[in-house]
Amino acid sequence: MNKKSLSEASIISKYIMPAVESAGWDRQKQIAQEVSFTDGRIIVRKKVVTRGKTKRADIILYYKNNLPLAIIEAKDNNHSIDAGMQQGLGYGETLDIPFVYSSNGDGFIEHDRTKTGGTIEHELSLDKFPSPDELWERYKTWKGITEEQEKVVTHNYYYDQDCFPPRYYQRIAINRTVEAIAKGQDKVLLVMATGTGKTYTAFQIVYRLFKSGGKKRVLYLADRNILVDQTIIGDFKPLKENINKIKNRTADKSREIQFALYQSLTGETEEKKLFKKYSKDYFDLIIIDECHRGSAKDDSAWREILDHFDSATKVGLTATPKETKDVSNIDYFGEAIFTYSLKQGIEDGFLAPYKVIRVGIDRDLEGYRPEKGKIDKYGEVLEDRIYNKKDFDRTLVLEKRTEIVAKYVSDYLKKNNKRMAKTIFFCTDIDHANRMRRALANENSDLVAENPKYVMKITGDDDEGKDELENFITPSEKYPTLVTTSKLLTTGVDCKTCEFIVIDSEINSMIEFKQILGRGTRIREDYGKMYFTLIDFRDVSRLFADEDFDGDPVRIKEVNTDDIPDEDDENPDELIDDTNEEGNENNPYNEAGNNAGGNGFIKDPFDEGQGRKKYVVDDVQVMVINDRVMYYGADGKLITESLKDYTKNNIRKEFATLDEFLRKWSETEKKEELRLHLEEEGIFLEDLIDEVGNDMDTFDLICHVAYDMPALTRKERANNVKKRNYFGKYGEKARIVLEKLLDKYANEGIENIEDIKVLKLPDFQDIGTQLEIVKKVFGGKKEYEKAVKELVKELYTIA
Repeated sequence: MNKKSLSEASIISKYIMPAVESAGWDRQKQIAQEVSFTDGRIIVRKKVVTRGKTKRADIILYYKNNLPLAIIEAKDNNHSIDAGMQQGLGYGETLDIPFVYSSNGDGFIEHDRTKTGGTIEHELSLDKFPSPDELWERYKTWKGITEEQEKVVTHNYYYDQDCFPPRYYQRIAINRTVEAIAKGQDKVLLVMATGTGKTYTAFQIVYRLFKSGGKKRVLYLADRNILVDQTIIGDFKPLKENINKIKNRTADKSREIQFALYQSLTGETEEKKLFKKYSKDYFDLIIIDECHRGSAKDDSAWREILDHFDSATKVGLTATPKETKDVSNIDYFGEAIFTYSLKQGIEDGFLAPYKVIRVGIDRDLEGYRPEKGKIDKYGEVLEDRIYNKKDFDRTLVLEKRTEIVAKYVSDYLKKNNKRMAKTIFFCTDIDHANRMRRALANENSDLVAENPKYVMKITGDDDEGKDELENFITPSEKYPTLVTTSKLLTTGVDCKTCEFIVIDSEINSMIEFKQILGRGTRIREDYGKMYFTLIDFRDVSRLFADEDFDGDPVRIKEVNTDDIPDEDDENPDELIDDTNEEGNENNPYNEAGNNAGGNGFIKDPFDEGQGRKKYVVDDVQVMVINDRVMYYGADGKLITESLKDYTKNNIRKEFATLDEFLRKWSETEKKEELRLHLEEEGIFLEDLIDEVGNDMDTFDLICHVAYDMPALTRKERANNVKKRNYFGKYGEKARIVLEKLLDKYANEGIENIEDIKVLKLPDFQDIGTQLEIVKKVFGGKKEYEKAVKELVKELYTIA
């Protein structure tokens, strides 16, 4: 058998797999082939949504389930033995796998990532591949794992038919946490973007530590009932026989795993400090959900609970670690043991990408100064000064501004056939949310007539709105559809089908901004939710440009005064009443104890009459003067330059010169493949066509935009071919077919003539069937493909 003639798959089956199995690896339990570990980034082009390529490892070897030790990248025998190494190293780093192998069937190159010096790569013959025990011993030595710790580290995950296997990043977070705790680390911080499964990750950590005997008593802390209740009946359901929820200020010690709200354990008086009824060493493990909300503060009542149980191991979970001069998760927990960012989630295809529509309103951009003695609709004389967007809806209400925002969004939804898409409007306060609800109802009176719940306000002061929250976040429920809110929906509300987020509120906090974005990042392919749109009326999307928007949590040396809330801000971290919780346990949306209204939600300073005065003006005209669509770029940043400049810069990164591009174009068998490659790299060709002109194909679009070449239309290119008497060497019917292909190119583009299936279209029926055209007119498939290839070459002879 000629090894050089074998495919990669045959090399794997005939040489690599036998060598691995001979070394003692169990095919059923320890070997996985063609492992796709991402879903493929979602690519949005106009109204078409596709997925990019998934990342796939050829072979992964596991010591035990979800404890991978080695990765093998294979190539056919026409490649060198180490040809797959660089790809394998990239995958090994992403998947946190220490041993990487490359093979072409002649042997293996081993790269030992556990070594920091000496020989880290060497060649092995096929019969010298290491056994599972050999690699595990090397791993244990590297990590310093003892025999006692090994029992915890290797304990099984929980599995049944309803429990999905962990994604690769969840597995890394779980394994690193379990290993660190088994080795005695007493505080662990996990940073995982909203929508990436923090509670599932926490469940597997608790399950493995609890079942292995490493941690016998567990406390799970959160700050809202909805988070506690959803977690108990959701991801933690397999442990329900061991779980108790602390309520009614009763220290129930009958179960090993306790769930509690912070505010149900603490209070202003010693009598209310329920946590003190548990001994300091009662809990072995404490999980702190959304740990940025309170436990990061040295002097918070929540921290008092953690300090009491000082001997317990603490695991903090957050999507947005709070790091300022005065408040730091890192100071308490230490550096994050694992971070999975929004950017990485989008790149892997596990989170929805977004586009941003930034809308400019004249009064926001120019300001508004009332004439002297101006009286509002209630007879109040306005203060004589310039009001800007920070004032609007806070100290000054321009009613026509609210109406223009409602009209802009409603018109956009109508134009794009998205009127039934779940949409959240984030407003300045409850009063603003009320007015926005009314304006939206007027703009959508037809759908409101069908169902008054089409538009609803969901805020802390409104029981009817809160009662509909469950329906809003349930994908199968149509109503409510458009909801207005203030702070209530910024965090913890899992609305997987939310397609539009509208911000008409001043937001300076990066944490709050990330939490709001998290309402849209979840994917529900079965409901067509693949991406979301942020419509920004307050220039909040400027925060995308912050270099720390999606970076690792780094402590800020100085406090940015823009991030400090005004003392009467409706800020969920600053206005929480930690003390008054009893009597409200049955409210599933209790966020942080009761406010003055007794509804268990965050206080709204204006609505509670805390001194903020508003003028209301109804006769000042307002208009939208500009809007701009911005896209999520391949580098994880929002594209802020013009689409034309962005495309030019990115194409030149791919092809530095026109000659490089021309060479790649001529070498690419099917031009559609090159276009798809560029799209995966974040180059928005289809969107650029609308800006530059829709009668150019990919070739001319790139030459014109990236290399400043004069652009030819498709029709001009087709006519140039016809003028050159190119068809003289073909028979009459073949000339007719090629001319029809040229016409099709002129009307639709190169991609539509490269597929042989084009011959099935009605345009060619008068000549014959696809088979008849290929065989009788051109003499066979190879001859037809050759003719099309020559035609394409002729099309692009003149650049």
